[in-house]
Amino acid sequence: MSKRMMFAIAAVALAAAAGSGLAAPPGDAPSAPSIARGKYLVTIGACNDCHSPGWRESDGTLPVGKWLVGSSTGLREAWGTSYPANLRVMFSRITEAQWLFEVRTRGGRMQWHDLRVLTTGDRRSIYRFVHSLGPKGSLTPDDVPPDREPTTPYVDLRLRTPAPHR
Repeated sequence: MSKRMMFAIAAVALAAAAGSGLAAPPGDAPSAPSIARGKYLVTIGACNDCHSPGWRESDGTLPVGKWLVGSSTGLREAWGTSYPANLRVMFSRITEAQWLFEVRTRGGRMQWHDLRVLTTGDRRSIYRFVHSLGPKGSLTPDDVPPDREPTTPYVDLRLRTPAPHR
């Protein structure tokens, strides 16, 4: 199943959950401190390592306007090749309630094991920061199944067993 098809299915499921009480309380509009907290969490959470091309090469000084646009450099693993999503486009297409639902129910491929321990307030702050950046760029390539060679550059993360020494 393509990434776009999975996103469409997830969007429908998340839309259904939007009325489930996960929305921000009335009057809880995004504030400057919440957005600043989200920027901090994105930074220390290493989101930029994968989702912001040039982050590592800049030694963490990449301008914020270039953050979280995804990458067409794949990560090839045993289950195929995936691409770091353009979070700015993704967050412009979902609501805060949908993001909270996705994190709570282990949706998507985000680092759930890290995100699950955040408070709801911190999860909201991440959403509010990324959403405040606005959409930029385009969607990343569809995932490539393990039996196909990617046509884009990729980092090979597959486990290899070294040949025995003779």
